[in-house]
Amino acid sequence: MSLTPHPATAATPPLHTSHLLRRTTINRAFAIIYASAILALLYYHLLTLRHSTTFISSATTVILLVADIVLAFMWTTTTSFRLFPTGRKVFPENLGKFIEKKDFPALDIFICTADPYKEPPMNVVNTALSLMAYDYPPEKISVYVSDDGGSELTLFAFFEAAKFAKIWLPFCRDNNITDRCPEAFFRSNGITFSDGAKIKSMYEKMRIKVESVVERGNINPEYITNEDEQIVFNKWSKGFSRHEHPAVIQVLLESRQDRDIEEHPMPNLIYVSREKNKASPHNFKAGALNTLLRVSAIMTNAPIVLTQDCDMYSNDPKTPQQMLCFYADESIRHNLGYIQFPQRFHGINKADIYSSEYKRLYVINPGGMDGLKGPCYVGSGCFFVRRVFFGGPSSPELPEVRELWPDHVVKKPIKSQEILDLAHGVAGSNYENNSSWGSKMGFRYGSLSEDFFTGLHQHCRGWKSLFFHPRRPAFLGDLPITLFDALTQNRRWCIGLLEVVFSKYNPLTFGSRFMGPLMGLAYAHNAFWPIWSIPIYIYSFLPQLALLNRVSVFPKVTDYWFLLYVFLFLGANIQDSLDFMLAQGTFQQWWNDQRMWFIRGLSSYIFGFIEFSIKRLGIASKGFHVTNKVVDNEQSKRYDNGVFEFSVPSPMFVPLATVAIVNLVAFVFGILQILKGGNVNGLFGQMFLACFGLVNSWPIYKAMVWRTDNGRMHRSINVTSTLFGLTLYMLVRLVPNA
Repeated sequence: MSLTPHPATAATPPLHTSHLLRRTTINRAFAIIYASAILALLYYHLLTLRHSTTFISSATTVILLVADIVLAFMWTTTTSFRLFPTGRKVFPENLGKFIEKKDFPALDIFICTADPYKEPPMNVVNTALSLMAYDYPPEKISVYVSDDGGSELTLFAFFEAAKFAKIWLPFCRDNNITDRCPEAFFRSNGITFSDGAKIKSMYEKMRIKVESVVERGNINPEYITNEDEQIVFNKWSKGFSRHEHPAVIQVLLESRQDRDIEEHPMPNLIYVSREKNKASPHNFKAGALNTLLRVSAIMTNAPIVLTQDCDMYSNDPKTPQQMLCFYADESIRHNLGYIQFPQRFHGINKADIYSSEYKRLYVINPGGMDGLKGPCYVGSGCFFVRRVFFGGPSSPELPEVRELWPDHVVKKPIKSQEILDLAHGVAGSNYENNSSWGSKMGFRYGSLSEDFFTGLHQHCRGWKSLFFHPRRPAFLGDLPITLFDALTQNRRWCIGLLEVVFSKYNPLTFGSRFMGPLMGLAYAHNAFWPIWSIPIYIYSFLPQLALLNRVSVFPKVTDYWFLLYVFLFLGANIQDSLDFMLAQGTFQQWWNDQRMWFIRGLSSYIFGFIEFSIKRLGIASKGFHVTNKVVDNEQSKRYDNGVFEFSVPSPMFVPLATVAIVNLVAFVFGILQILKGGNVNGLFGQMFLACFGLVNSWPIYKAMVWRTDNGRMHRSINVTSTLFGLTLYMLVRLVPNA
């Protein structure tokens, strides 16, 4: 990347600062104490196993030992985030001391979409408009929209967006608007500004036109206003489908030619739909991003690349200046590969019932990795140095075509025939054949979690990254408002993470060798998500079923070993809740986060592992699932009221309902034993777990029994879960009391 900084002096103010968080020392001390307690627990299991006299007691101890080993491993990976938690501040007001505005580096922005019915084009348009309106020289911004669904509906939406942008960008600039996503702006304060009502009316007309086209499934000929548009849409012939079509690259705005209504240059806006055919692998989102990487190199080749999800809009027009506070610093620039901003979301209900904010994944853990070699790449809100996609800091891996090199300077207009021909060529379905794309260059193939996999490779090659969490969220996005969509999204991630674990790039082995043990453990925390299902399933069933058979699996309350269990349980949960609330969460949100961890362990984690196993066996699976971004009004009302949605008869709900039934029966059985005067001293731990499961299953009980709305549990799930519960009860009654 080429920057021309002003000469630095001793009095030059800083661009950024960093500091370890105040809780660092406490975290380290607690880690030593807690690790000692874990070792004591493992010793207790071995002691119990040594004194076991029957097969049943030995098997029970071994199963609990396995569960606790997994919990200990995952605690160890979590601790890696707590040893060097780092916070950062930036001072964009000092940028002028280092670099003039005319020397700001160009910025290529990548937005990916794949399905106009699951990812409404107006959402994508709002994302693009918010990014085009950055407080940044417009001639240095190029927005590339990858439409992997190859939909004329999406292209039509962007023809309309290009017209509206010529009015929207000067409106934002003249009024110093902060909310530059039109939908977000008009939702809050649209008519309080000069011409606000007029601009809103124009936006509404565009929205109605686009949504009517999507609803019809085709473009009304009256909406095609000129011959150039007609020529483009003629490409959607009878043989054109989302799986079989030629490359379509359409320049909608060119900064050299197009001007807004105040005669300021417009950013470049380019629609890209790569060539698709069923005979060539397309590598899902990673393949689309690599196509954008090549097409943008041919057309603009900006030294900095921002990747952005189609449902996440810019919430702060000054974000690029915050990014430049790091990239303009020569002392860290030589191996700085990317800067990750956290993913934040709007429209979250007060309790965040599905824990869709993923506060640990997007805020807490990246801050912990920032004190090491930097955070993982999480797919959106990330500013890359283009050079990071082509080898290590001192060992470049460059493409054969000179025009794709990161230092190539584009001199010809992006609408020139030569440029367009080259761009179509690199967007071909066979372009990557026998090449290093996806393995040594670009975004990495081999995992549905291409963001995680790409960040891992870049760190292993010697690049560092930074995490910056501004007070005002840089980006805001949509989130799933139904349990099924939330779990489906998580299941897809789990499949991708397992693809990394069972490859030669396992973070514990490959990662630790190249990044160091702490970074290896940090990456392993995410990669091994699915194994949470092991202890969750064991502790959701085994103690409760043993309770029904009056068999104790934990120490008696009067036993000193019982205090060890109390310390381990309270210590982990108290520390986790403090981390959560220090990250501006509430206790209620933390509790729901714990509930969703429990629910994911019983559903998406295990189902992701099953689907991954089927895929590894060579059996066809469903492949990539696009998360649904379409909002149903009734579902939205239930979500806003904090009511769980179970309307889809998904098999992922069967384990949830079965566990709810088993825990309820076990808890009632224990209460009856107490009322009968039985000695529950040795069964208290199991009673507590059954009660814990019962409380966490409260939304499930309501959905199974007395809810009457459309979000209730489907009858087939109730019947199947009851049958499973009865089967387990009958099996446990056959086990001799030993």
